[in-house]
Amino acid sequence: MHCPFCRHLDSRVIDSRSSEDGTATRRRRLCPECNQRFTTIETTMLMIVKRSGVTEQFCREKVIAGVRQACQGRPVSEDALARLGQTVEYTVRALGCAHLPAHEVGLAVLGPLRDLDEVAYLRFASVYRGFESLSDFEAEIRRLRAEREPASPGGEPAADRVPVHA
Repeated sequence: MHCPFCRHLDSRVIDSRSSEDGTATRRRRLCPECNQRFTTIETTMLMIVKRSGVTEQFCREKVIAGVRQACQGRPVSEDALARLGQTVEYTVRALGCAHLPAHEVGLAVLGPLRDLDEVAYLRFASVYRGFESLSDFEAEIRRLRAEREPASPGGEPAADRVPVHA
């Protein structure tokens, strides 16, 4: 690591700490030439491979922007979007791959977005999964209802039960 003061080619690490969220390492360094101290912050690069084959660095802000668009007009706060972006980043970094298909990022968005706002989830899923007809929306809504409602004693989802009037 070059010293930012005298441009000496080497420096000595005198302290290392992880950031609060664990995505970066803060290192305190000492230049043996000029004895100046300075701090570096190191992060690992996560590269996203798009369908076209283009590779770009993962950007949490791009994830949040895409989700924000799906949440337009919905009661979703900026704090909630920031937490979702952080959750997605943790999820994709936990996969342990340096190069990750963009599809995996989309999958990592779906779960937290479903928990945040179901309408926004349907909007995002319709674009992400390429819904082409009303039946695609209906199938996804059935799936959401099945996950939300407990199964009846007969094993069928509660939404499919027909009330019996005596």
